[in-house]
Amino acid sequence: MNKIGSLVLAFMMAFFSSTLAVAAEDKGTADQATAMAKKAVAHFKSVGKDKALTDFNDASNKAFHDRDLYVIAFDMEGTMLASANPKLIGKPMMDYKDGDGKLLTREMLQIAKTKGSGWVEYRWPNPVTKALDQKTTYIEKVDNYFLGVGIYK
Repeated sequence: MNKIGSLVLAFMMAFFSSTLAVAAEDKGTADQATAMAKKAVAHFKSVGKDKALTDFNDASNKAFHDRDLYVIAFDMEGTMLASANPKLIGKPMMDYKDGDGKLLTREMLQIAKTKGSGWVEYRWPNPVTKALDQKTTYIEKVDNYFLGVGIYK
């Protein structure tokens, strides 16, 4: 390979490596999702349901909205109380199916009731890319509610 070809190849490798690194930084990790969920639970306990839900639903509140990470909240009847999608707030979600037909709220509720916390996998619209993406969400029960934060894969 000649010098120009080697330089072009080296440039392309550096460009794609940095692009992949930036793309990875644009997405939250499982550890970051768990940390945000635990911070949300602590906030809920500290300030109460009404103030916490107001904070979770405020997209400008960076403590609970970071890149593709955001807090969701449900009551134990499956009504969505916090979401990145304001149209879903107050909606009954118990019979809502994801992109593959999975009753995801029921699964989240089952984990909250039986284990207190855990992970649920499903497909959900990504608010950043607008694509229907694979997602896994860490949920944790607090009082008669459960909160969650998920990562897009």
